[in-house]
Parts: sequence; structure tokens; C-alpha cells
Amino acid sequence: MSDDTLYEIRDDRFSGLIAGSARLEELYSGCRWAEGPVWFSDLNCLIWSDIPNERMMRWVPDGSVSVFRSPSNYVNGNTRDRQGRLISCEHGGRRVTRTEFDGRITVLADSYNGKRLNSPNDVVVKSDGSIWFTDPSYGIMSDYEGHKSEPEQETRNVYRIDAPTGEIEAVATDFIQPNGLAFSPDEKQLYIADSGSRNHEVPRHIRVFDIVDGKRLANSRYFCSIDSGVPDGFRFDVSGNLWTSAADGVHCFAPDSTLLGKIKVPQTVSNIAFGGVKKNRLFITATQSLYSIYTTTNGAQYP
Repeated sequence: MSDDTLYEIRDDRFSGLIAGSARLEELYSGCRWAEGPVWFSDLNCLIWSDIPNERMMRWVPDGSVSVFRSPSNYVNGNTRDRQGRLISCEHGGRRVTRTEFDGRITVLADSYNGKRLNSPNDVVVKSDGSIWFTDPSYGIMSDYEGHKSEPEQETRNVYRIDAPTGEIEAVATDFIQPNGLAFSPDEKQLYIADSGSRNHEVPRHIRVFDIVDGKRLANSRYFCSIDSGVPDGFRFDVSGNLWTSAADGVHCFAPDSTLLGKIKVPQTVSNIAFGGVKKNRLFITATQSLYSIYTTTNGAQYP
């Protein structure tokens, strides 16, 4: 792609975030719906989900790609806790799990108020060890990305798992379909996408909440809307810019919610993650493929 087809610059600030000589690289193709990228700096690899194929994949910088886990129980979103353990959202098990260092899988959440979760979608971990995840119904709407089932929860919620006790609490209950989520770099706000039911009559925006006492969400407000497709997964850079998936690529929003620009991607983007040695490489999962592109900023993520 040439610069004029790769980038769409809406604000001059975007020029300071992109490298003119960088190119979009397709690292792997052959997924049915690629999702949930997470970077492992200590292992120098990226792991991501291929949900309909019920597998998780691993890419290493020499270009090698291998199967990390199969069957995966239709894992969607992934992240790491502050100890470096893999935290995953399983559509198939309708649960959030942790992969221990010895490979054992620990169930962290699979129900709320005595009823099964819908299909946990995306997950983040706060510095206090608490785990926050979204629970839309996408994974139980058909057998393509999970097991078709009727929802047991009356609403599509966002939950918090307390680190010391493991207690699960619903922190937001007014979403149509909560999807991606991420903390601001200072962890004072939580941003959450509402992707509705993927049609033009329901939300396609990201909301922001203040975090009160480290446990509660307050002062809900609109942050931005996606003008192509819906917001799915997103992450922040160290300057507080939000990089989100969209149907036509990756959209970058300034902290003041201005759309700075877009990185055009040939396939519908589902999620992104910063990684590489300096966390300046943006990894992009998009429909069938894994892409990457270098930026001039660095991801604000741990570990």
C-alpha cells in the first residue's frame, strides 16, 4: 500500500504517530475470524484466537506460526495479568479462565447470581489484580463461534472480579452488547465499546467511565463513534490516544475524542495489540489474517 491508500490523516497530530516508511505486513492468513491478540514480551511471541476454528495461534518474529492451543473452547479475547499469566474469555465454556504457568486452566468466572454468563468477550487486568470483562451474547447466538443457547442473564453486563476474594460484581448493566474495553494509561477511567447487534440501528460507540475507589464505575459519558462498522477491540498508547478496530481498518482517537486518522486494512479489523521489543509495533487481527505495522508511539500495556 502507498501512503495515500494506507493512511487517512484527519488531524495533523496523526502524522506524529505514524512512520512514513512503515508498511502494513500480513503475517498470517488462514483464520475464519481472528481475534484477541496478546503480546508476550518475555516469550517474544504473539498469541491470538481463531474463534470458529476453535484454536489459538502463536506467531514469533522469525515468521513462524504454530497452533498454541486446540481445541480452545472458542476463546475470544485475551490479556495477561500482572504475574504474566494468560487470561482468556471462552465462548464455548461461557467463562473467563487463567492459564497457569504449568499449563493448568483455572476458572475465574462462569456465572453470576446463580445463572450462567452469556459469552465473555474481552478482558483487561488492573494493576491491583482485579479482572474486568464484557459479556455480550455473540458466542451463544449461533454454533459458529460457540454453542447456540438462550441467554440466562437478563442484561449484557460488564463485570469485575476482585483479586483477593474472587467475588464477581456487575459494574455496568446498561449496554446493548458490551465488547472491547481498556483502561486509560493512568487507570482512572475505563473505556468500553458498545457494538449493539452489528446493524445500523444500534450503538457503535465507545463510552468512558470514571473508576471510583478502584471498584465502581461512575459518570458514564460518550467518547466517540465509529463511522465504519462497529468498535470491537482497542488499546491505548502512552500518550493516551485510543486505537480501535473498525470495518475499514484501525481508527486513532486523541484523548479529546478527535479522530486523528486511520490505518486502512484490507479486511474488517476485530482487535489490536501493541507489542514487539519496544511496544511500538501494532498487531492487528482482521477477519482471516494477522497484520502488523510499526508506529512512532508505544503501547501503554503491562506486563
